[in-house]
Amino acid sequence: MDDQTKIKNDFVKKVIDNFCGIDLNNPPSIIKGEAKVFTAEFIIANKDNLNGYGTIVYNFKDEVCTIVPWPVFGKRKLVPGTGIEGGTVEDVFTMKREGDIQFATNNAVKRSYITGWYSDPATASSSKNTNNNDFIYTHEANYHPDGGQIFFSRNNEPFVMLLAKATDDVKIEDFKAFYFSGEVGLQILPSVWHQPAFSCKDNVVFDNRQGKVHACVGVDFFEEFGGYIKVPLCQSK
Repeated sequence: MDDQTKIKNDFVKKVIDNFCGIDLNNPPSIIKGEAKVFTAEFIIANKDNLNGYGTIVYNFKDEVCTIVPWPVFGKRKLVPGTGIEGGTVEDVFTMKREGDIQFATNNAVKRSYITGWYSDPATASSSKNTNNNDFIYTHEANYHPDGGQIFFSRNNEPFVMLLAKATDDVKIEDFKAFYFSGEVGLQILPSVWHQPAFSCKDNVVFDNRQGKVHACVGVDFFEEFGGYIKVPLCQSK
């Protein structure tokens, strides 16, 4: 689903892109038993454990974003040099906490999202901060079949990436929370399930580069699995 939802929460009005079926003005309650909670495994990211998810980025400027050639059917091949001409797009990706709601804006593709809640989503407020920085609840993920996506913390702030390997038969337990200290970034492989980066501070800016086509395939955690994923944030392990 690619609706635009008007969020009115404590007099804060925003236009939000909603890639799933949850009513963002009335999300299911954890406390009332309307939604389950699945906790993602917390992993400190390194080159080896990111295999199949993505690659570590040491320099945003020099990192080439992977673009997947347009799929063809039948025995005839794609003409060399075509099917990739959409190229890439880049701009900042901002993560901003307002109260107990995490807002994200992808300036590269001109879209804004709610990526999670720091307390029960049904009662979380954009004006009331419970001071929880240990975890965040999230409701969906997506992947880009047309190419990779590069996240690099502009000020070397730590962050967590929720990732699951590429498969159409994705399970809730497939999602892992990978911690990055902020000294390096990540290029998510094409078709790898993900959410935008979860920052370990209230307001963080990322450099972002991705395929310009911006095809998104989504999974709704509540519709398919009956709940939210609880993402641990930046814990010391």
